[in-house]
Amino acid sequence: MPSVLVVGSINMDLIVRCERLPREGETAHGEDLLMAPGGKGANQAVASSRLGARTSMVGRLGEDEFGARLRAGLQEDGVDTSAVLADPDASTGVALIVLEPSGQNRIVIMSGANARVGAKDVAKAQALLSGTDVVLLQLEIPISTVAQVAALAREAQVPSVLDAGAATREAVDAGLPGLVDVISPNETEAQTLTGVKVSDLKSAAEAVRRLRAMGASEVVLKLGSDGAYWAGDGGEEHVPAFQVDPVDTTAAGDAFTACLAVDLASGRDMLTALRRANAAGALACLKLGAQPSMPAHDELEAFLAGHT
Repeated sequence: MPSVLVVGSINMDLIVRCERLPREGETAHGEDLLMAPGGKGANQAVASSRLGARTSMVGRLGEDEFGARLRAGLQEDGVDTSAVLADPDASTGVALIVLEPSGQNRIVIMSGANARVGAKDVAKAQALLSGTDVVLLQLEIPISTVAQVAALAREAQVPSVLDAGAATREAVDAGLPGLVDVISPNETEAQTLTGVKVSDLKSAAEAVRRLRAMGASEVVLKLGSDGAYWAGDGGEEHVPAFQVDPVDTTAAGDAFTACLAVDLASGRDMLTALRRANAAGALACLKLGAQPSMPAHDELEAFLAGHT
């Protein structure tokens, strides 16, 4: 069984269905409200555990009702939360999500305790590196903390995968592309990191090559319904997506990245792992909410068996 250490964010998601986003100064009516566990780090921890990995989480919650509910949810999904700190000086992170009929979403994040993940948490992560097969990181906690954990993982010779969610140029300034083994942005994040607007496979290849020039060993660019574009020392390749009718695309990228990390930790080759990651991302689009949509191992295997 592969072992995954996730260092990242934990949020409560408040999701509103809406026919369209309101214009400036306009009030729009939502159809319903769903409260669901989220945060890129927690989503990926849940996905990793459901996909069969022994999973530990490092992060922070507030000492509030949301924090208690989120911790209990992680534990129910088999995630070890012993290194998740309850911070008395901050509230639990919250994400406000407006979901359109197409399944596309717009998200505003209130970081709360996630913004305080720092030295104590880095020490917890370092203590867990022994016996870990892969470290999974994101950018919804302080960049300096992500960089420190990535550097420690490299020193310990533990592979690291960075989901570039919530990307800023600060990640480039901190040298993160060169500190991790795999960096995986989506189109918008790739543009933030490289300045290349990704609109087709040609521009995707250019963005990937720029990230490689920044020191990235391997780059996996998530392209949504167009699949993924990979480049590494072994070459580069476009891996097509599985076509589904999406209900909610929230956290599809988290399912993708978690599956990629688990499969690489399990010894699968990159292209096989990418096809499986595309399948996990597709499955996540078929359910409402972030963590509720993360696929289980048997669900993934059945999907793949039906799409040979």
